[in-house]
Amino acid sequence: MLAKQSAHWRSSRREAATADILASAWELAREHGLSGLSLRDLARKLGMAAPSLYSYFDSKHGLYDAMYADGYRSFLALDPPATGPDFRTVLLSASKLYVRFAANEPVKWQLLNQRTIPGFEPSEESYALAKAAYERTAAPLRAIADVTQQDLDLIGAVIGGLISQQLANEPGGTRWMSLLDDAVDLLVHRIENKAARPAPVRGRRRKMEEA
Repeated sequence: MLAKQSAHWRSSRREAATADILASAWELAREHGLSGLSLRDLARKLGMAAPSLYSYFDSKHGLYDAMYADGYRSFLALDPPATGPDFRTVLLSASKLYVRFAANEPVKWQLLNQRTIPGFEPSEESYALAKAAYERTAAPLRAIADVTQQDLDLIGAVIGGLISQQLANEPGGTRWMSLLDDAVDLLVHRIENKAARPAPVRGRRRKMEEA
């Protein structure tokens, strides 16, 4: 019984310490940028010896992996997007959720959506959270309209592009993010009218070449 209590106590302390480390790491990343995050500065901020960090993370990329997972957990903790009554409402709700997260947590958004750290790849466990977040956004869209993977790719590129432009050129502003409604209207028009579009030109050319 005592052994179980002791193990639980150690586990709880480790989880609390890990949460403190991640909170401090995000603070430093916001101040110096993700690539400027230093384990030495992090240890100093926490009041611990730098080698002690390796008892929690086996490398700097291990720390980034924990931050990646933590970022997606915070995204998944947000209220989910609307599920109806029409495609535009669902898409706008999902897009606003994504934009709001990026505006409030730009550094987290960068780690989750851009290859900011050379050589960093999330672990399978952490990437599973990314897939869960993607599916939570995509599922309501699939449920209300005939969307393909290409449609979802285009939606991600357009909304993510607005966010990237905003963060790169006017951090804290609204120049690009204010175009969200217009971007959603364009996407809705494209998806709702795709059946009426002619086949791609490159396909017709290929058939002519084969003939």
